[in-house]
Amino acid sequence: MMSFDRHVAICRPLHYAALMRARSCWQLPAASWISSGFLATAANTFWLSGVALCGPTDLDHFFCGFTPLLKLSCSDTSLVALLTLLLSALFTLPPFLLTLTSYLCIITAIQRLPSSTARHKAFSTCSSHLIVVTLYYGTVIFVYVLPDTDVLRPLNKLFSLFYTVATPLANPLIYSLRNREVREILRNTCTARVRDA
Repeated sequence: MMSFDRHVAICRPLHYAALMRARSCWQLPAASWISSGFLATAANTFWLSGVALCGPTDLDHFFCGFTPLLKLSCSDTSLVALLTLLLSALFTLPPFLLTLTSYLCIITAIQRLPSSTARHKAFSTCSSHLIVVTLYYGTVIFVYVLPDTDVLRPLNKLFSLFYTVATPLANPLIYSLRNREVREILRNTCTARVRDA
């Protein structure tokens, strides 16, 4: 949603009001939440509920996720793993490719702007979202695309922590630091603390 909004604002500014109506602004996130949020999660939960769990009772992970739970199974999980892979690809790849395409179009449009001030302003409107998207997709790709080996397992757990905890925590910080008043309050607070110390 955010990358589409930035794409329309930068690449098609005269069409922005027509494309980003209030109806579009609630339909796009609702479709995303219903399809990938509810349907994919419900399907994974349903498939996992049919698997017999008789392995060890300790999870080698920070949270009770789908993949660590699947490893506790003593039954054949190849069909469940395949269905999950297909569903994950179906609900993850299109948003990632749309976001990537949007930013490629945005970067191309920014490069064509005549002044460096205009380029800087246009890029600064996208930079915070691009940081969050890169942090999220980068860690998710690392966790779910790379093979699960003994060498990568500790890194896998660390990067899982990044996309489940660090990205949501970074969101308000990254977006609010673009606000001049927030930066000023932060600067004054830090200056006061240093002066008092």
